Amino acid sequence: MTVRLRPHHLLCMLTYAGKGYSPAFTANMTVVVERIAGGEPIEIVSGPDDICAPLLSESDPHCHQESVAERDRLAAEALGPIMDSGAPAAGSGFSLDRGQLGQLRQAFRHGGFRVACAGCQWQELCSDIARDDFEDAIL
Repeated sequence: MTVRLRPHHLLCMLTYAGKGYSPAFTANMTVVVERIAGGEPIEIVSGPDDICAPLLSESDPHCHQESVAERDRLAAEALGPIMDSGAPAAGSGFSLDRGQLGQLRQAFRHGGFRVACAGCQWQELCSDIARDDFEDAIL
């Protein structure tokens, strides 16, 4: 199988430590991150992805908001110089290896992606996890 991810979720998975919007979201995010850790390939999508699934039944899921689409755009631009294949675009795919994960984490730790995180309610938690060398991150 392939994990479908929107660009800003490439950043979220770097610091994911088992916390989320709801128990259903957290359980799903854990499964998705474990699939990636197990070597499943990733396909970049535009709009809601495998991580968004539990939120889509809400009356007004934030997954469809313009601010989230802008976060995706900013994340894709910021990831471009780090990713071997360039900026992640809808339909592109890749597998995440340990070396690339380390590069992404280093860039995240040093603020290379933070423009895409502006306004996110999880920004402080993610910063703390990065500051602690991703010790609590699941991936």
